[in-house]
Amino acid sequence: MAGPELETPATGHHSADDQTVDLPVARVLVDTGLAHLDRPFDYAVPAELAEAAQPGVRVKVRFAGRDRPGFVLARAATSDVGRALAPLRTVVSPEPVLTPEVAELAEAVAARYAGTVADVLRTAVPPRHARVEAEERTGVEPVPLPPVEPGPWERYPAGPGFIRAVARSERPAASLTLLPDQGRSNGWPELFARAAHAAAATGRGALVVVPDHRDLERLDAALTTLLGLGRHVALSAELGPAERYRRFLAALRGRVSIVVGTRAAALAPVHRLGLIGCLDDGDDLHAEPRAPGWHVREVLLRRAALEGAAVLLAGTATSTERARLVATGWATPVRADRATVRAAVPRVGVAGASDAQLARDPYAGASRVPREALETLRDGLAAGAPVLVQVPRRGYLPTLVCADCGTRARCRNCGGPLGQGGARRAPVCRWCGRTAPSWECSECSGHRWRAPVVGADRTAEELGRAFPQVLVRHSAADHVLTRVPPEPALVIATVGAEPVADGGYAAAVLLDGWALLARPDLRADEEALRRWMAAAALVRPAVEGGRVLLVADPAARPVQALVAWDPDTFAEREYADRLSTRLPPGSRLATLEGSSEAVLDLIAASRLPEPVEVLGPTPLPDSGRGEPTGPGGPGGPGGPGGPGGPGEAAVRAIAAVAGDRAGRRPAGRRRGALRREGARQRPGTARSGGARLRRPLDNLSRCPLLPSDVATSTPSSSTSAGYCSPGTRGISSTT
Repeated sequence: MAGPELETPATGHHSADDQTVDLPVARVLVDTGLAHLDRPFDYAVPAELAEAAQPGVRVKVRFAGRDRPGFVLARAATSDVGRALAPLRTVVSPEPVLTPEVAELAEAVAARYAGTVADVLRTAVPPRHARVEAEERTGVEPVPLPPVEPGPWERYPAGPGFIRAVARSERPAASLTLLPDQGRSNGWPELFARAAHAAAATGRGALVVVPDHRDLERLDAALTTLLGLGRHVALSAELGPAERYRRFLAALRGRVSIVVGTRAAALAPVHRLGLIGCLDDGDDLHAEPRAPGWHVREVLLRRAALEGAAVLLAGTATSTERARLVATGWATPVRADRATVRAAVPRVGVAGASDAQLARDPYAGASRVPREALETLRDGLAAGAPVLVQVPRRGYLPTLVCADCGTRARCRNCGGPLGQGGARRAPVCRWCGRTAPSWECSECSGHRWRAPVVGADRTAEELGRAFPQVLVRHSAADHVLTRVPPEPALVIATVGAEPVADGGYAAAVLLDGWALLARPDLRADEEALRRWMAAAALVRPAVEGGRVLLVADPAARPVQALVAWDPDTFAEREYADRLSTRLPPGSRLATLEGSSEAVLDLIAASRLPEPVEVLGPTPLPDSGRGEPTGPGGPGGPGGPGGPGGPGEAAVRAIAAVAGDRAGRRPAGRRRGALRREGARQRPGTARSGGARLRRPLDNLSRCPLLPSDVATSTPSSSTSAGYCSPGTRGISSTT
């Protein structure tokens, strides 16, 4: 029989008691690709598969007339289905690749982000590689662990106490504000390595997630230096299928106790997890672009609550989510004292910030590359070291506008923006790729254009002419450098692509600060400061002559925070502002879009808890309809633009839970507490003529509002009417 006819509201979790051949029923999570069928189904276990079909293994089942993959979640003695069960087709592999802890975490993540468990498991469990699975155990036997020592943690007053607490198998939660390390080996990689060592020394595991492969290489090297080979594995998307599965099995089978990696490693199996770490939780690389769009920080905090692990969130800058954890008492701040900070950071200045600077260069506040910037680069090169130039945009001239009226130049074919790929080249459309050699302004019919924004390629060309005898290196998205040697050179890098210089940069110039501050984004200020501090942290300390010059508005709050090197105070004020205006992470938002009737019906049927406030419905920006009102009114049922009227309005409703709940981290939820309920169709399932829920309103009452439910919003999120924008995806903040 087809699986859909045999559905039962199984728990979706398994235990050691279930792993026996005497239980003839297998509860299988089938990868159907359909949200309303995202639940376990009961199947009969044939006698020949009774030993192999253990919880956690991959199987094939017959579902709706087709063979579908799935995972055995549990074995049971009986089924609630009142008829014969369809049998399992086959056991793909006897390897139990889905552990109970990961299964429970996947269910919690799917509920938190209104996704499906199958989508989460698709990231958590890599595709099978049969040859690797059959390999005998190989590799280097690990050497005995050295004694646990705080090492560089002693630079932070609360650091040694955190290491001691982890070594005692306690559950501390720390928000660590990193000192600049200039890429040295005793920087943040050693801090994480020693924290993982403290957990491993007690027989527990450790999991650390970093933004990209460059960070992973540094952390991998630090762990190898401290603990030797055979103690950890590094997981990343850059690995081939065979090597990735080999390292996954090493963690699954308990051969290593420490797992480090990029985003997907947040769901990796780790036995007896004792420490969870995340580097730079504000980095947008931690946000999963595929459904259900989870964020590494949220997944790790949920996992820490479920498995009772210590938490270490660290970054040179402080995100508002970390500020919230500290403000509520959930996490303890770990910071260096001001004397240590001053000794570790470079001297930071702002172009045109003083009268003396303006007297020397009257155009310092308006010039893209003021004279002071050229002097800073020249002095840094004279010190015999490389200098860094950070540019927000890649390319040559990414945007063109009419020189006469300022209208943005667009393609006649598709309407896309025009840019220039190089000197003496015709403008080209960034969407369709067509050239526009005879471009004409659509407003004033002018033929002259100018570039309001200059990219990294043009910047490298201009600075190369200003410093003709100096080597120019370029690092951008299409070619990212990892390291540069300690020789005089101009390193032009886009934000996030800055390479590490051996010994640190002698100077850095951060251009076009206005471009980062002017982004239409709720997190524009926070993100600008994070990007600037990441680049400035690669520069030598001021006591060694290191200098950073920022070309931006001196009055901007992120600029002042960079000059003072005080990201914690900036994050605290930013969080206070968000809290007072009910913006993430000071509130939890759920956005519901659809026709007026469907939105109102679903809100009425949803089980909203008492603190929830419903805002709207209001028309979508692109709907072109009137304000939804009562029956017969514009946008209302039977009225113009409303259901049953001449045209149907597309509207949005927002449910907001405001406020903050202080207190320590809860002990966690019991297994199965976040399980979806039976065969009930979840709110928000896409259907013809109905409402589409980006994050289900039902989750506001079903999911526990714990401190681990920290804000998660997309990098493109921004404000609209003071609450939520079209780019903000669903539940984007916490209570």
